[in-house]
Amino acid sequence: MFKLDNKVAVITGGGSGIGRAIATIFAQQGAKIYIIDVDEKEAEETVKAITDASGEAAFKKCDISSKEQVDTVIGEIITESGIDILVNNAGIAHIGNIEQVTPEAVDRLFGVNVKGMYHIIYAAIPHLKKKGGVILNMASIASLVGITDRFAYSMTKGAVNGITLSVARDYLSYNVRCNSISPARVHTPFVDGFLAKNYPGREEEMFKKLQASQPIGRMGKPEEVAYLALYLCSDEASFITGNDYAIDGGFTKLNN
Repeated sequence: MFKLDNKVAVITGGGSGIGRAIATIFAQQGAKIYIIDVDEKEAEETVKAITDASGEAAFKKCDISSKEQVDTVIGEIITESGIDILVNNAGIAHIGNIEQVTPEAVDRLFGVNVKGMYHIIYAAIPHLKKKGGVILNMASIASLVGITDRFAYSMTKGAVNGITLSVARDYLSYNVRCNSISPARVHTPFVDGFLAKNYPGREEEMFKKLQASQPIGRMGKPEEVAYLALYLCSDEASFITGNDYAIDGGFTKLNN
């Protein structure tokens, strides 16, 4: 079950964190992986880990906020291998309420989290229409519940929900499925970097607080998100489209 043999999966932000876990697990299940990322070092490390394990992977450097770069890279992938699965995982975060968010920060977040996703889907959808396929977008529980000091980030992830529903509706007749995943806090290098920057000397204390904020008592693991992504992108999920799936340790329903 959940095999991806003879499938080509394009994963944005696949160099680290959740994206790396998705790329690795999809490759283990037989998919050929294309990683789109701006961080060449981390992306190449992911590619090497996959190929060392006898998987197939390649890296395409691309800033998804640039439509020109996206059009070029997606065009290259379609020419080389085609696309069966598109995982829009790349994104950036921001901390602050509306008074603490500059117009420049809003533009930057929208450029990556919203327009970047639009650029990727826009470039790939004519190809996917011809043969069918799967699109999976990374949203966030920040689009489902109110989270303190996440104004701009929550705004962009709310837009991801709208993108997912619109694409799912508009391309039903082309056998293109589109869903999204909304993780809560997941322990990635971003979390460690955030704690080191904002709470020097108190990293362990604040890490425990972040763990405890989820009813299940810990953060998620990137691999746990990747397994949900695997199911939603597999043929076993062929009856699922237009849905968002919270993977949150009970955060959205049990925090009371």
